[in-house]
Amino acid sequence: MATMLCSSSTARPAPLLRTSSLGFATSQLAGLTLRGLSTASTTAKLHPIVARRVCPFTDKKTNRANKVSFSNHKTKKQQFVNLQYKKLWWEEGKRFVKLRLSTKALKTIEKHGLDAVAKKAGIDLNKK
Repeated sequence: MATMLCSSSTARPAPLLRTSSLGFATSQLAGLTLRGLSTASTTAKLHPIVARRVCPFTDKKTNRANKVSFSNHKTKKQQFVNLQYKKLWWEEGKRFVKLRLSTKALKTIEKHGLDAVAKKAGIDLNKK
């Protein structure tokens, strides 16, 4: 048993950190890449693409405001845009268009028409 302890103590693994000529610690694992994984696929898994809470027609965004208590203590809160999924009839294309838009944009579309509002916002309603 004593011989086993001696043999394990003599075979030490190499340290993972080395000091450079400037005195900074550098890792032996720096610059290594995993086989079969590209950086694009790993970043997509880590950071999924999420639809922002912005209306494409009116450019309404989330507002930062204060929540004020009875004791006048102010804490930050977010006021989100009232976004709705809506299927609207597009007369020029002779079909329904599914859109995610704010209720303010919906009122504007009812007043001026879908073509005019989309043209002013620079949105192409044709399928890609």
